[in-house]
Parts: sequence; C-alpha cells; structure tokens
Amino acid sequence: MARQKLYLTQPAVSTQVKQLEEHAGLALFEQLGKKIHLTLAGKEMLHYSRAILEQFREADDAMARLKGISGGTLNVAVISAGDYFFPRLLAAFTRRNTDVLLNLAVHNREELLHQLNDNLTDLAVMVRPPRELDTENISFAPHPYVIVAPPDHPLVGRKDIPLEALADEPFIVRERGSDTWNSMEEGFAGRLSKLNIAMEITSTETIKQAVIAGMGLSFLSAHTISMELQTAKLAVLDIAGFPVMLNWLVTHQNHKRLPPVALAFK
Repeated sequence: MARQKLYLTQPAVSTQVKQLEEHAGLALFEQLGKKIHLTLAGKEMLHYSRAILEQFREADDAMARLKGISGGTLNVAVISAGDYFFPRLLAAFTRRNTDVLLNLAVHNREELLHQLNDNLTDLAVMVRPPRELDTENISFAPHPYVIVAPPDHPLVGRKDIPLEALADEPFIVRERGSDTWNSMEEGFAGRLSKLNIAMEITSTETIKQAVIAGMGLSFLSAHTISMELQTAKLAVLDIAGFPVMLNWLVTHQNHKRLPPVALAFK
C-alpha cells in the first residue's frame, strides 16, 4: 500500500524506512506475526511528521493568499482627522473583497510616522509627506481646513473677514506637531505667533465641544465637523483666504514591497 501511494518499489520503500530509522537512531516498526506495527518511537515520528506536513500546507496557503487579494490582511494607519471619513472607504473596499481582513489604526502624526518607520503598517493616510522618511506619496482627495465658531458668535454671517479680526479671539487648537497644527501654520502664513492660543488639546472631539460651549474658535479639518454643521452646533467663519486647501495622501515607504491587498486598496 505504501509503495503504491509513493509510486516506489518495495525495495525502495524498505531503503527509505531504513534510512529514517538510522536517522532516528531507533526502530520505528516491529513485526508481530504477519502484521507490521509502529513502535513507540515510530508513533512519535508519525506525530511530528504529520505536524511538519501540516505546517507545509499552512505555508502553501499563506503564499497563495499573498499572491491574491482573497484572504489577505490590509494594514493601514490614518491620522485622527481621517477617522471621520476613512471607514467609508474601507467599507467600500471590503464589500468588493469580502475575504479581506482589516487592521486599521488611528494615530497622531508622530505615532503614524513611527508606524511607517518601524514597518508596523503597510499604508499610511496623512496630509503632508514625511520629511524624515523616504516615501511614495499619492494624493487622492482634497482636504479643506476651516475656522469654526459657535453659531451665536458675532463674526458668524460676516463676509470676507480679514485674519486680523481674529487677533483677540481665543483659539482652542490641536497640539504642536500634529498635522492640524502644521496645516494651521501654513494657513496663517507666518502670522500664527499673533494668534491667541488659549489651549492645545490632543482630541478633536474635545476641541469641538469646547467651541460649542463658547470657549473660543478653532482651526479644524472640514471632514471632522459635518455632523455639527448639519445640527447647527458649529458655524464656519468666512475668513479671507480660507478654506486652506491641502490634500489627503496615501503613503508608504519607497522601497517597501506591498502585499497584493495593499496594492489593490492603493
């Protein structure tokens, strides 16, 4: 039976068994009457042989998954402003590729760059390319930033408000080094030092609640305030030169070999 399954002659099978026993240093088979049985060493060898064959099968399956999208894992990280729209992109992708597993992380810019640098994510979604890393960066959507106020603020409804009119207004902003802070520096074109920064907060949600409560104005991604605009809890001020228009980028290390699922999503 064994020689038929292996397409070998009986002497060839006997030679293979002898070589295996020599390698093990123990008898693997014993003959009792007309029947051949496994020894205790033979049973152990059978157990580990099956485990090895199973690992080979799992390795083959893993390689097959990497050759195509089906069954792959999409590792992607996004800055915190992106979590207001990015899940919809992921949902659209997984509807077309139902076997894909998702590994989504939301970080501030500093942690996002750490994820990229340490190869902890395949793709990163951010606003501006990292200067510290050698990356490929592809723009895929506009990203507007606006000045928001509580709806009863005196400046709401005024047209073409000059930036100078904001000099005495308290601002509640994202922390220094965040993508939002860097975008604010760009939007105020060197005049950020004249702004009255009342608080720096790491949470966009907390900033929105502070503005709603009348504690000040803020500079925020337009993607983060759609619900508050619909419910009239926040208002966008018509500031000269605003909105600040940047772009969403999908980024990865320049020489990284992206798995097929990441290439498909990109």
